[in-house]
Amino acid sequence: MTSRQTLSHWGTYDIVEGPKGVRLKSNALDPDPNPIGLHQLSPEVARTRVLRPAIRKSWLEQGPGARPDLRGREAFVEVSWDKAAELAGAELDRIRQAYGNKAIFGGSYGWASAGRFHHAQSQVHRFLNTIGGYVAHRDSYSLAAARVVLPHAVAPMAWLMNNHNTWDDLAAHCDLFLTLGGVPLKNAQISQAGVARHRVREGLRQMAGAGVECINVSPLRDNMETGAPVEWLPIRPGSDTAFLLALAHEIRAMGAHDRAFLDRYCTGWEKFEPYLTGAGDGQPKDADWAAPLCGIEAPTIRALARKMTGKRVMINIAWALQRAEHGEQPFWMVVTLAAMLGQIGLPGGGFGVGYGAENLMGSPHAELRGASLPQGINPVKEFIPVARIADMLLTPGAPFTYDGETYSYPDIRLVYWAGGNPYHHHQDLNRLERAWQKPDTIIVHEQAWTATARRADIVLPVSMAHEREDLGYATMEGVVMHTHKAAEPPGLAESDYAIFTRIARVMGVEEKFTENRSEAEWIESLYARMRKMWAREGVDLPDYAAFREAGVIDLQPHDPPEQRVMLSAFRADPEGAPLETPSGRIEIFSEAIHAMGLPDCFGHPTWMPPGEWAGEAAPDQFHLISDQPARKLHSQLDASPHSLAGKIHGREPAHLNDRDAARLGLAYGDLVEIHNARGRCLASAVPDAGVAPNVLRLSTGAWFDPCPETGLERHGNPNVLTQDRPASQLSQGCAAHSCLVRIVKATQASAPAPFTPPELA
Repeated sequence: MTSRQTLSHWGTYDIVEGPKGVRLKSNALDPDPNPIGLHQLSPEVARTRVLRPAIRKSWLEQGPGARPDLRGREAFVEVSWDKAAELAGAELDRIRQAYGNKAIFGGSYGWASAGRFHHAQSQVHRFLNTIGGYVAHRDSYSLAAARVVLPHAVAPMAWLMNNHNTWDDLAAHCDLFLTLGGVPLKNAQISQAGVARHRVREGLRQMAGAGVECINVSPLRDNMETGAPVEWLPIRPGSDTAFLLALAHEIRAMGAHDRAFLDRYCTGWEKFEPYLTGAGDGQPKDADWAAPLCGIEAPTIRALARKMTGKRVMINIAWALQRAEHGEQPFWMVVTLAAMLGQIGLPGGGFGVGYGAENLMGSPHAELRGASLPQGINPVKEFIPVARIADMLLTPGAPFTYDGETYSYPDIRLVYWAGGNPYHHHQDLNRLERAWQKPDTIIVHEQAWTATARRADIVLPVSMAHEREDLGYATMEGVVMHTHKAAEPPGLAESDYAIFTRIARVMGVEEKFTENRSEAEWIESLYARMRKMWAREGVDLPDYAAFREAGVIDLQPHDPPEQRVMLSAFRADPEGAPLETPSGRIEIFSEAIHAMGLPDCFGHPTWMPPGEWAGEAAPDQFHLISDQPARKLHSQLDASPHSLAGKIHGREPAHLNDRDAARLGLAYGDLVEIHNARGRCLASAVPDAGVAPNVLRLSTGAWFDPCPETGLERHGNPNVLTQDRPASQLSQGCAAHSCLVRIVKATQASAPAPFTPPELA
């Protein structure tokens, strides 16, 4: 047998060729291998694939804009590649000439490939820039609120992610690890640049073995597992800012806040302190005030505040908390509370913004910038915050604010999507269905017949990551890898690059797009550029032929020997190594945000109750937690045997507190309908003592499967229930976790059919 490697978002796998054909197995580099990607070659996944270019029947017969109401409910006509490229190129030209490039929205979410050349987002942006530009999106569903507020408060999110204290540092120096939203191992199965060494499980066990006390403040108990006892404080969803304010109030009341640190390294404490004490508004933000909001008793809050004094404390916050109304506030407040303790920049102390959200946080490896496919310059200046796509399509010309500036939504006539599935990650899918009928034309590159592909007009079959060669540089994972092809693409599927080359040829810009380079030549050129860049950093890479032969280069010998401590340089010399904030210091009060005059984001961290949350729910309402799934990445590989094994009767499990389940007469596996004014879906009940009362957990990732007759979603997709409104006017991030639902036992329903391809002519 021979073995080669392929790199993916969920792991590194060996390609093993044997008597029974090709299979994947976990790579020996990985101490905690992830089973998700082992099933990429399964027949179940193969049956979902798009095999040939396909055009929606009405669009093909009647032209652009024909019967958009039939998107998702109409047959497709398979055509040749020449015909598909001709139709796509002609429609792009028509839109450009009639409306300009600002009528084209280029959608991509970046999770289609961990390889750097076949990165779908880079490919679609390069192509659209080649033909004159496009309307882009900013930020991500996972992090929009945090990405916008944290540069005002402390540092850009991308920098923070790559510079967290290492797990070794925490084990050696931390006394108390306090986390809001846990450190979910299921989320840490993945990283955007690919995973070589899953380290989070071992990092948590290291801390537990060293005697670090761990406290999980979360509606879910199982998102913090260390191999040792973890104290669980089941907080009411959406109330974390109130809880953090109460801790801050009690620490200040004890005189345990570090005034020297606040004076030297921070700005704005004197403006925040009156709000905290109540001198400004008459309401002290103490434990008695917070207890009825967050569902944690006042003595427990006070005891925790006392415990945090005199110890080295790391305060972590999960990304999920910013996917909510006012999602900026808990992140800003975590930084503020850590500043009050005065341990930012010290070993074992400070704050973390997502330990466990991806595998890379806590990595000991050095970050090295690699070479990527040049995308060119986009002359179109219009953009949208990523989660506002339905607003854009439904209300062209309407104003919106973003980070202190006012813009207006463009009038989109063509959506071009490559890499990503908006019918997975967007909220209020019934509203998106209405918005999706607005454009004249929707073109998608898709591997499988997802809900997005079914609702497109032109569907172009694209290969999966393991069906092509690529360059992977997961430097925070400590590897550079030549990823090999494990299998040929099925049917007529091609790479994004090959598809764009076809359309560029039709439009007369092939040479501009390709620069007369094949895929192999591009990959080699990217490696050559990276080799030169890294040589300046003292990292010597072999020539391309030797690299390709080796397959994997381990970067660990180039890593710094010391344990990384985030913001240690700033602490050591705040004048010589200032932050990128306007003041160069940690901004507890931001003059820039205050000057924006926003009604829902003030100049300092503030408690504002969400408009939809359990604190103001009716007795029969539950707060919905739509967290990341355990058996897939987002919705990828939902049809795989590994994902299917986690479903109950073919539907996603809905976890609720066991006492709530008994009150509703629900047993394990019972069919339930979950509903609110936005939509309805079916799921299978799971009584669970590890879920806080009046909370329902329905993870994302189930392929959207509405009944054609009733619209009832049959598979367990929570985004038919979540609200499509911004976190605030500062970030315009998504507010998925601010959602109330009701649950009733269902007696019968049509079987889910999410993986059945549409009718093909």
